[in-house]
Amino acid sequence: MTTTSQRGPAATGGGAPGSRRQVPFRARHALTILAFLAPAIVFVGWFTYYPMLRGATMAFHDWNLWDLTSTPFVGLDNFRTILSDPVFPTVLRNSVLWVIGSLVPQFLIGFGLALALRKRFRFRGLYQALVFFPWAVSGFLIGMLFRWMFNAEFGVVNDLLGKLGVIDAPIPWLADPTLAMIAVIVANIWYGVTFFAIMILAALQSVPDEMLEAASIDGAGKARTLFSIIIPTIAMTLLLTVLLRIIWIFNFPDIIYAMTGGGPANRTHIITTWMINYTQQGNYGLASAIGLCVVGFLLVFCAFYLLAIRKADQS
Repeated sequence: MTTTSQRGPAATGGGAPGSRRQVPFRARHALTILAFLAPAIVFVGWFTYYPMLRGATMAFHDWNLWDLTSTPFVGLDNFRTILSDPVFPTVLRNSVLWVIGSLVPQFLIGFGLALALRKRFRFRGLYQALVFFPWAVSGFLIGMLFRWMFNAEFGVVNDLLGKLGVIDAPIPWLADPTLAMIAVIVANIWYGVTFFAIMILAALQSVPDEMLEAASIDGAGKARTLFSIIIPTIAMTLLLTVLLRIIWIFNFPDIIYAMTGGGPANRTHIITTWMINYTQQGNYGLASAIGLCVVGFLLVFCAFYLLAIRKADQS
């Protein structure tokens, strides 16, 4: 008499029919994953983190490009030199003005463009391409373009204002300490509007059409729909976008460097163009100290900003 053996789930090593048997994770699997990740880790570490650490150590040394045979440790002397520099208050004030003066118009104009581009109309794709085009152009190239436009002798800005009868004589935009800051901010506004338009337009796609239709049926006007439905729905995206843009503008010397180089009389110098100025002089110690100050300030600012967003979201 032959006995037929029946193997249960434990004998077959399975569970339900069709389920996969879990393979235990072994050390050789980890080594295989690490081998694939190793080139990327080495590349990022060598070209990103090593220069950061190297630059951080320079901030505590008298590191001058013209005399690399002697780079003594000076502790916090570089930071004291920066803070005691008579140009520092001007640079700090210019940096705040640069960020606020650029950010607010960029946000308002970008928001308006995003609302307009969300609607369906003829040639909408073409208009979107024209609006998004500046973001594909180098910031330094934009600065050179606006430098020619604001040129006192043959600039198109003075030419248009003269033909409109607004001015009688050419205005030296980039030679006047007050007007130069206005000129670079105008150039940055034109360049940065695209960022807000792209980000806000993407966020507007998440607003349900049913909510907007319901608001329209209930008789809500455009202003009430905007402030009661649209903005609360995309509020978190707006706050994070503003944070990213603040960081970007604060660290964005391209336009200023191309248009004025920080002049005249340091009236358009921001913290990053000031750092570039020390770099060109070969004083890498002071430049690295400024860079560390920028990183520290932005870390503290981001921490408080995100904490404020979290508290506002919980309330």
